[in-house]
Amino acid sequence: MGCLVGSMSIGISPVSGETTTTDFFASETGPSDTEFEHRSHAIFDGETLAGWEGHGYWFRVETETPDQAGAIVAGRLEERIPHNQFLCTTRQYADFDLRYQVRLVGQGNNAGVQFRSQRVKGTPEHPSTEVSGYQADVGMAWKRSVWGALYDESRRKRMLQEPETPVEIPWTESLEDSPRKTAWVDMRVLCRGPRVQIFVNGTMTVDYTETDESIPAFGKLGLQIHSGPPTEAWYRRIRILPLRPQRNVAP
Repeated sequence: MGCLVGSMSIGISPVSGETTTTDFFASETGPSDTEFEHRSHAIFDGETLAGWEGHGYWFRVETETPDQAGAIVAGRLEERIPHNQFLCTTRQYADFDLRYQVRLVGQGNNAGVQFRSQRVKGTPEHPSTEVSGYQADVGMAWKRSVWGALYDESRRKRMLQEPETPVEIPWTESLEDSPRKTAWVDMRVLCRGPRVQIFVNGTMTVDYTETDESIPAFGKLGLQIHSGPPTEAWYRRIRILPLRPQRNVAP
């Protein structure tokens, strides 16, 4: 049984028991900032990793940030990262508007956020650290900026679309008592059916339509830190607004 609230119908899925949402947004770029602010919900509480799963050695929560906003920190500044690592949501999402902030710290220069993704299965002897699916890229790769690019992680293993004009995010100078870092960058991922849009600091960088019908249009979200030199990726203010159609996707 559902109820109509504003422009959104909310009900309970008879299959999975999970809350479903149907919106009537027709805008080319999805919900307005005001609509998102009122209807989205946080998927990081700012203090714990409740609702997330991953290798605890490579992910922590930092609450003592300058503006007192908690952040999930991926990676380490004291040692190289031997393999890509991902912190994933325990539930899955289909169509959604996802917004968050990210910054890079340290020697390395690559991270990203997975969506419509799944863990790659390993074996007890050789557990996998990989995740397969779409990634909204962050940083540099192949000696060029990939901020806001769409990569297909561990599946097709290639860029699906990149910004026409590379997004350049400056770094602060590395000081004796402080590593180099970028400013906080506003990121947004908008998924509706086969269409995927990515935004960096309010500017659309990707507008991609999936043509392969075998590619799942649902999955987990994941925060990545790329293998390589000592690096941290900080993620905060992670909020999501499920959109139509919200499929019956069990966690």
